[in-house]
Amino acid sequence: MDKPLAYKMRPKTLEEFFGQEHIVGKDKLLYRLIKADRLTSVILWGPPGCGKTSLAKVISNTTKYRFIELNATSSGVSDIKRISGEIDNAFLTPEGKAIVFIDEIHRFNKLQQDALLPFVEKGKIILIGATTENPYFEVNKALVSRSTVLKLTKLEHKDVANILRQALNNKETGLGRYDVKISDKTIMFLCNQSGGDVRTALNALELAVITTEMNEDGIVEITDEIIEECMQKRKIMYDKSSDAHYDNISAFIKSMRGSDPNATLLYLARMLEAGEDPMFIARRIVICSAEDVGLANPQALVVANAALQTIHQIGMPEARIILAEAALMVALSPKSNTAYLGIDKALNDVKNRDTGEIPMHIRNAPMEDMKEHGYGKEYKYPHDYPNSKVKQQYMPDLIKDTKYFKPKEWEKYYEE
Repeated sequence: MDKPLAYKMRPKTLEEFFGQEHIVGKDKLLYRLIKADRLTSVILWGPPGCGKTSLAKVISNTTKYRFIELNATSSGVSDIKRISGEIDNAFLTPEGKAIVFIDEIHRFNKLQQDALLPFVEKGKIILIGATTENPYFEVNKALVSRSTVLKLTKLEHKDVANILRQALNNKETGLGRYDVKISDKTIMFLCNQSGGDVRTALNALELAVITTEMNEDGIVEITDEIIEECMQKRKIMYDKSSDAHYDNISAFIKSMRGSDPNATLLYLARMLEAGEDPMFIARRIVICSAEDVGLANPQALVVANAALQTIHQIGMPEARIILAEAALMVALSPKSNTAYLGIDKALNDVKNRDTGEIPMHIRNAPMEDMKEHGYGKEYKYPHDYPNSKVKQQYMPDLIKDTKYFKPKEWEKYYEE
């Protein structure tokens, strides 16, 4: 069976590798290590289709060391022990060490990762791990500490476009044997639809070319419409169980806090399209309304809580409207974090210092005899005074000058 275009177009050298200039650009650390064949253990962390496996293949083509490839979904402890035995065999591995590439290393369980560790520590195995998940959470801390973690980013559209053009011109392994007509605009449309995943882009391009009939001049003409038909539903870089889940909810909250309604709606839409639980989103809005809007517009909390309750009763797809309304209410409201800061400062004092005794005059005196001991003595009932306000000490003597509520300029009427 013919291999897919994305497989055939994997680069063989660093010069053929596009993107990730921050780690493989000329004179960058990884570039130097690969060129000098002095690689140490690395973990390549990044989204799908950004070049992790391709980079490993480049290393396999340039190293003098034996290169062994494993996939964490189908390999186990026995494979690690077998590789170790082969490395100890001077005939099979004369260098006494090998580079072992483990794709999806986050899928190795603790036992498997622990089995790998001693060989990495001894230098018998130079590990290249590839993962879409945050290795600081998903990979053995000891393995991470003995490796250089390199963060790969989603490929820029220009890099994906360069790879697509390379595939169109390559007659040996690409699509160069076809006479393809495709505009720069359509190439950029494909880049956008692929979401920076070059594997998705290449496979869509291949499908478009081989399933489109030639015109009478023998030309395969590819349009935006053909690309759209050949692509599955546009790939969203979001997974409820992945690191992107936390990145997206963080961006959503920061956009509401930053009073950007457009970004708020974008990240809300991404979560909804990815199938996020609407109740989870609603709870985040409730928290943000209290933490970031607070006293600036207390009604925001009322709206957010009403949204939470309503969504529980209604569900999707109508819940999207309620979530949008609540999120925009928070985003467009003036902001104050004084309640959030104040309670945290008070909690910190209660946990870590002596906050003193409650003043006697504001203590409760349920029995008459207690008043003889000073309970409630000389308490001033605020409603007996103009505007129901009267100055008296409420804070304990030990911390009577401490301020937990530090109002913004417009909030000072709360303290009057």
